[in-house]
Amino acid sequence: MRHNRGYPAIPGYSFYRDKASLSMTNRVIYPGTFDPITNGHLDLVERAAKMFDEVVVGIAASEKKGPLFSLDERVELTQSVLSHLPNVRVTGFSKLLAHFCREEGGNILLRGLRAVSDFEYEFQLANMNRKLAPELETVFLTPAEHLSFISSSLIREIALLDGDVNNFVPPLVAEALEEKRKARQN
Repeated sequence: MRHNRGYPAIPGYSFYRDKASLSMTNRVIYPGTFDPITNGHLDLVERAAKMFDEVVVGIAASEKKGPLFSLDERVELTQSVLSHLPNVRVTGFSKLLAHFCREEGGNILLRGLRAVSDFEYEFQLANMNRKLAPELETVFLTPAEHLSFISSSLIREIALLDGDVNNFVPPLVAEALEEKRKARQN
């Protein structure tokens, strides 16, 4: 079994090039709203970057959620935060996740599980995605214990109420949240 960056390869998901054809790399799609990206997200992406040849962070437009940051702002922030990872690419999307994965050439979805309560929702999503795109498999990672309580919605609430979020998000994100808080006060 081939080892990739210190982690064992996931059986059945490493596709290799041969002289006659080009085939898929070991690519994982990590979808989310990332409004904003947190240290919990960063932890998962850094770990996934060691496990997979390529990580595509897909940022969903999610207009129905009423995001604090525009899609372009979320993509830009996330690209900046993840710029130290050469095998990570960030892109926005506003279509069905199954269609996005097919366009990106990925057949593995990465999802984070913070607590047992996340599992039921994520299990339903994984099964629905498998129905929509049978080639999609979902892989779950749990964040480091000290990050397991962090969520973007909590971070937004704390930041907009002038709380200190510096331990929960990268410095660039903390600055962007502070700018949003000040803009809302004016």
